[in-house]
Amino acid sequence: MIIGPKILLKLVKTKKLVENLSERELTNPEGAGFDLRLGELYKISGRAFLGISERQTPNIKLVVKYDAKKSKTIVVNPGEFYLATTIESVNTPLNITINFKPRTTTFRSGLILRTGNVAPGYCGKLTFALKNEGPIPVKLEMGCRIVHAQFAWVDGGGSQYKGQWQGGRVTTKRREKQI
Repeated sequence: MIIGPKILLKLVKTKKLVENLSERELTNPEGAGFDLRLGELYKISGRAFLGISERQTPNIKLVVKYDAKKSKTIVVNPGEFYLATTIESVNTPLNITINFKPRTTTFRSGLILRTGNVAPGYCGKLTFALKNEGPIPVKLEMGCRIVHAQFAWVDGGGSQYKGQWQGGRVTTKRREKQI
């Protein structure tokens, strides 16, 4: 069952469920969760390896980062692919998971987000794939709302996240053995 904003705001205050939420989300959240904001964009390069017991993700280069004191924008041209992180970070208890939906203005502009889910016990910022699949360039202001997070109870309790992405890192430095 999806957890509504009234309970979520209590969990933000008592359990730090989501840190760095915007004032808008803290005072007037919309829908059945929180809108999260664009924090960083990275270009990928090099190679990737996804094996049975080992993995290595591509090299990354930070292209632009949100700065609360200075407005920053970037144009995402058709076909361009980025890894995007959120300004917000999460501290997910063992009885909650998080799923994501792109905001409709995101895909109405031609931008496609590829998202995963957040396992119970994960703590850190969030990373998504962002690609312009549309025919026009899209100008993004860093800090814009880009994805809607929906939180759900895990019946029977969840299993603690044990993966190497704990803490919000964006890529690997070398090939790693999977946990």
